[in-house]
Parts: sequence; C-alpha cells; structure tokens
Amino acid sequence: MMALAMAEGTFIVSSESDSSGEHTGSEEGEGAPLAIDGLSAAQREVLERCLHTLTHAKNDSHTLAALLLITRLCPAGQLDSATLRRIFEAVGLSLPARLLVTAVRGSDASGLPPEELLSLGTALLAALSTDPDMAAHPQLLTTIPLLLGLLADGPKWSPQKQAQHQARQGMEPDQPSQAEDEQSSQSTNTTKEPVQDTAGFKAPSPDATSPTGSEEGTAENGAPTSHSTVKLDEALATDCYQVLITVCALPRGPDQLLARGAVPALCRALGQKQTLSHEKGLPLLGALLSGKTKERAWSKHPAELLSLLARVSQDFCQATGLTQLDMCALVPQFLPSPGGTPKDTDLMPTMVSLWVALRPMLQAKLTPGQIGPVLVLSACLLDLCGWEPVGPPKFCCLLVNRACVEVRMGLEEPPDTELSPQLQQTLTACYRVMEAAMEQACSSQGVAQQSDAQPQTAITGLSLQQSRQVLLVLEEAFSAVIYHLQQVDPSRYGDPFIFATFRSLCAWLAEETSCLKEEVTALLPFLMGYARSHLQGESQDQGLSNWMSEMSVGDCSQGGAWTGKDAVRYLLPALCHLSAEDAPRKVLLTLDTPGLLVAFLTQGWGDMRGKGGAALARDPSMETACSALLNFTVTEPERVRKDPCFRSLESLLSEALPVLLHKPRLLVLAANLCTLGLMIGRLKPAPKAPVEASQRRFFSAALRFLRGALDSSSGPGPVRVSPAWEEWWEEAGELWRLGLQALGGCVKAQPWIITLVREEGWLNHTLAMLGSCSTLPDPHTQGALEEALCAVALQCPFCRQEISVLLKSSAKGALGSMDSLRKSLTTN
Repeated sequence: MMALAMAEGTFIVSSESDSSGEHTGSEEGEGAPLAIDGLSAAQREVLERCLHTLTHAKNDSHTLAALLLITRLCPAGQLDSATLRRIFEAVGLSLPARLLVTAVRGSDASGLPPEELLSLGTALLAALSTDPDMAAHPQLLTTIPLLLGLLADGPKWSPQKQAQHQARQGMEPDQPSQAEDEQSSQSTNTTKEPVQDTAGFKAPSPDATSPTGSEEGTAENGAPTSHSTVKLDEALATDCYQVLITVCALPRGPDQLLARGAVPALCRALGQKQTLSHEKGLPLLGALLSGKTKERAWSKHPAELLSLLARVSQDFCQATGLTQLDMCALVPQFLPSPGGTPKDTDLMPTMVSLWVALRPMLQAKLTPGQIGPVLVLSACLLDLCGWEPVGPPKFCCLLVNRACVEVRMGLEEPPDTELSPQLQQTLTACYRVMEAAMEQACSSQGVAQQSDAQPQTAITGLSLQQSRQVLLVLEEAFSAVIYHLQQVDPSRYGDPFIFATFRSLCAWLAEETSCLKEEVTALLPFLMGYARSHLQGESQDQGLSNWMSEMSVGDCSQGGAWTGKDAVRYLLPALCHLSAEDAPRKVLLTLDTPGLLVAFLTQGWGDMRGKGGAALARDPSMETACSALLNFTVTEPERVRKDPCFRSLESLLSEALPVLLHKPRLLVLAANLCTLGLMIGRLKPAPKAPVEASQRRFFSAALRFLRGALDSSSGPGPVRVSPAWEEWWEEAGELWRLGLQALGGCVKAQPWIITLVREEGWLNHTLAMLGSCSTLPDPHTQGALEEALCAVALQCPFCRQEISVLLKSSAKGALGSMDSLRKSLTTN
C-alpha cells in the first residue's frame, strides 16, 4: 500500500544532496531575529521547501517523508495557524485516518510496524487539532471512535501481530537486528529521534505501544477479556487525549463526543486502568458530565456512569487530608442531575458512603477556602437524595448551622465588597442547604403545633427543639440575605449571584412569612423591581444558565435553561402569602403588583398557545399567579374596578378559558381562570351597551366548565365527581365551589347572564342531576350549588318556576334538602 521505508530513504538522500546549503543557512541564521511566527529566516526557507515538496507529493509515501522532515526541522509549537492550514490542505485528514485504520488492522502492506503508523497518525491529528477549525472538521470527527477504541482497549491485534510487536519491543532497546543496524548506518536519525512537542507533530516513536505483560488482557475485576490487549505508550495516549480534549472544548464538542461513544469508552479505559486514563480520561469525563450533556449521558449510559460514580466515591472515601479536600470539587461532576435516570435505591449506598466521609470534614476546623468545596458537595448530595442518607439529626443541624454561618459571614460585609467567584459558589451551595432545611423545619414546627405527637420528617428523629433551633439560625441567615439585597443597585440585576440570592429568599418566604415581617415589607420594592426587570427583559440572562450549571444548581423551575421569568416564578408563592395580609398588600398595590401578575399570565399563555398541538405540560406558577390575583380581587374591589390591568386580564380569560376546556391535563389552571373571571365579573355593573362578544365567550365557557364537574349519569344514589375531574378534585374542587358562589354574584350584578344560564344548559343539567341523586359529595358542594340556584331563581321567573316544579316532585332527594332554596322560592 505505502512503501514508507523506501520513501524515507529516497527523501533523505535528496535532502542530503543539498544539505551543505541548508547547513550553511542554519549557521548564518543562528543569530538572526525570529520572524513573527517564531521561526528564523533560515528555518522559514527550509520550511517553504518542505511545504513545496509536501504540496507536490505524488503519493502517500512522499507525503509521509515530507512530514517526517518537517517534524525534524520545525516543531508544531513554532508553526502559526496559517502554516498549519497549509499543511492541512496538503495532507488532509484522510491520511492520518488511513494510518490509524491500517495500524489497527495490523496490515503489513505499509512497510512500517503498526505501532509506528499509530504514532504518526495520532501525532498528525493532535497537531492539526490545535486549530479550532480543523478540530471541528467532519473528517477529524470521524476518527474519534478509533481514538476512543485505542484508549479504551488498545489496538485489537491478533495474537500473531501482538507476538511480533512484543518481539520487536524486546529487541529494540538492547538487541537491534542486523537489518536494523544496517538501516541505521545508512540513514540519518530522522525517524529514530522524534522531536516531541506537547502541541504538535512528532515522528513515529519506535515504542508506540507497550505490552500488558501477558497476551490476554484483563478487566478491572481480573477476568480475561475476549481479545489480546496492548496498552498504548504515554506519548501516543497523550496525542489521543489531545484530540479529544480539543474537540470537547468546541461549542458542540461535548455533543460530538457523546454521540460517538465517548462515555462508555472512557469508562472502560478507567476500568481497565489504561494509560493516562486517570490523569486525562477522568477529567475529560468530568467535563462531559458537567455541562448540558449531563442528563443525556446519564440517560444513555446509566450503568457505566453508576459504576464510575462508585469508583470515584471509593477513591474519595479512601483519600485522606488535603487530597480528600481537593477531591470535594471533583465528585459533583460525576453526580447525576436530581430526578435523573438512576433510582434512589441504586444511588443510596454511594450517597451513604459519601456522607460518612463528609461528616468528619464538616466537624473539623477548616479555612474558608477549604469549607467551600465541602459545602458544595453537601448541597449536591442533598439535591440528589434529600436528608435520608445524611446521618443523625445532630449532624443535620450542624450542617445547616455551618451553611448559615457562612452566609452571615459572606453577606454581612460592607456594600462595596466584591465577592470572589469561589465565595459565590460557596454561598450558592449554602442557600441550597438552607432551602432543604427550611421545608423540614417549617413542616416539623407546623405539625408539632397541631399535635403532641413527634412529627415525622425526612430528617428522621428531628425534635421540636431542634426544629426551632434550625428556624432560628435560618432566620439569622436570611436577615443577612435581606441586608445584602437591600444594597443591590439596578445595574446589578443581571448578576447571576443576585439571582441565586433572590431565589433563596423567595424559597424562605414561600415557607415562612411570620418572621422578619418589617424587613421583608421594606424589601418589597427591590423584589418587585427585580422580578419586573427580568420579566420585561431589561436584565440580560445570557450567562444565567451557564452560571447556574457551574454552581452545580440543576433544578430549574420549569426544566431546561434558566430564564428571567424564573425570577417571577420564585416570587409568586410569597406574593400569595403577602397579598393576603393588609400591610404588605398596601405596599404591593403601590408597586403595581397586579399589573406584573397579569403580564406574567399573558406571557405564560402566549408560550402555551405557541406550542400549538403539542401536549401542554401543567405550569403551577400560572395557577399561583391566579391565586395572588384572586386575593386582590377579594380584598380590593375598587382597585379591580378601576385598574386597567384587570380589563386586560378579562380579555385574556375570554381567550384562554374556551381553549382550556379541551385540555384535561390543564383542568386546575382552567378552574383558576374560570373562578378568577367570575370573581371579577361579580364586581362589574350591568353593561349599558350590547354585551361584548368577549364577555359572552367567557361566561359561556365558564358555565360549560362548571357544568362538567359532577356526573349526572350516575343514577339514583350519591352523585359522583365526573371522571375528568376526579384526579384533580382535591385542588380544583374548592375553586369550583368558589366559582359557583361567584356565579351567583354575577347573576345579581349582570342579569343578562341568566340567558346564558338557560342557553348553555347549566340550569337543566343541574336540576336533572339534583332530581335524580340522593346526596351530594359534601355539604360545601351542596351549599355552593344552593347559593347559585337561589341567585338564578331570584333574577328569573322562568327559572324559579322550573326549580319549584322539580322541588315539589323531588322532596326527598338532594334538591329537597336545600332549605335556603325552598325559602327563597316561597319568599318570592
């Protein structure tokens, strides 16, 4: 195929014929200044001649010979991008690929040993990959599976080829053959003294691979593999990893490596303890598992990555002192995302062992620089498996206390103090520890207040006293958080760390609003301004998702990338609580909070509508926004009547509710929108002009929605919740009852709705159901229906007559037990 040995001899003779000129040029150029690309004038002249030869090479043999001389004269580290580009254009990437294929197949047609072909092929790829454009070239990417196979399993040569390789390896250091002696005496050292450079070309090494010590390879567990394995020497493995690491650094590099089997191959290399697998393969795997490809990698290769995590965890647990502290920053890279593919049962043994190793570290006196990675790892483990594997309650309290102390120390600095990236990462981890603790402490406190029994929480055995202690240290830490946020200027709204701090405080306010009331109320202008700035796109979020990933924060409220709307999402539960209290609500009204909520709902509905026929996922944040608006509607009727944003909200409801009637998975959102619209409708006066089409559309949809909650076909006996509502009844049932009460108010305020009540069949459906059933699901349901029927009977003589007729014929059913309805009929 390629007579390489002959080509080398031919090229070397031709170069020797004018070597005197070259030698003189070199001497003259010794003191010459270097050109801008790092080469002297003499080197440049020789290089140009070599490039000319390379460009005009007639076959692979001449190309290889020219490359060998270039590597001798000009190490790749001294070549600029343009020169590398010329070499690439002359050689192409198909040549090194062919070299690798020929070497792996063990073909004898080349005239060179396979190990030399491997060395030259990988050296060429490593040098060419130093240019990002070349690294992204499709031809180079096609060689990745070959490189991964070499790193994982070595060249899969036949036993005969491996024996020949071992024989050569055994002779070359001390017992060169006669033929090799003659070749050495007749030629220069061009191929025997490779010029090595970490960034580029090198001539093929005579020791490209080294034997494993036996013909049969062994896996990590000692079992023989199905083929003979040959470990790569360090120089060749370095070249292979150089290519992979360069590709990984490209924008789409991790995706390219993942698609070409990098994860299982690198895991196999580590398991078989292949050359440089720990020094270079493990960091490369860490890079693949730390970015956007983490979830896909775990989804595709859970078994390999669980084994890898167990191996890394074992190394961490067996390490001591500073080595173990340093490894705290390594372990999070190999953890799966919360809610990922592995089951808790698969992860739990590893999690328990990691916590056992972490306990003495958290109990020790560490410097701020040392405690940071420990807390980051602790936060990642909490995100993954919660409190169950952490340990005894006393240690859990210690962990929370250490996190709170770090937050207080880090945030109570003077306003002009700039926080280092390392401190920001530590504080972000502390926030997550605090978030995990506050839910447990608040739930424990609440249960204890309602019962004398010991509350059961995820922190097994946490006493009421310990819960109170945890709440106390959390309160002190969040006081520091509030202080820090009070100093934030609007110019810093785009800072990802401010987002993390804001997010943590919102998580606290979602659970606990009885503490720090005055401080929280004073901070409301910042909270609302920050959320509005992000919702309106005034603050740039481009670096937010990457920053959160770097901080090992993997739980976005909606999944996927972090966006500005997440600021509003996190604030919504707090707004629900605060809008129900007089003092905070007054402040919220001055900050146009209803307008912000309507804008959020409008954007959310626009996103849903944009997905078209796709299966729409439930968005709890939109439901929470409706709840906050409902609080304002109930407590601030004058604001509802005058604020233009509620007019915009009515338009949105008239558009969204008819669509949601046909989306059973979004029934709770539909219940929120229906109830909210009816509660607003009861505050509106009867229209003087003809009723707007949008109003008719909303009330028609609302009546159809309310009609569908109870199953009228269940026959005699208790009425049942309809199958479509049954799954959501616990959440939607209360909204349905409130909607019926609001419907009664709408009928009183806007009598024209009576026509729709009859046209949409709500009255007939309801009366037929009440006449055929014995009882309703619960007294609250009966009360809500009765209130709506009383309002309808009061406003419409025809409806009153229909109800009276049915009431007389169904005196013993559910309708007969409605005493208020009976009295309203007799009164009128």
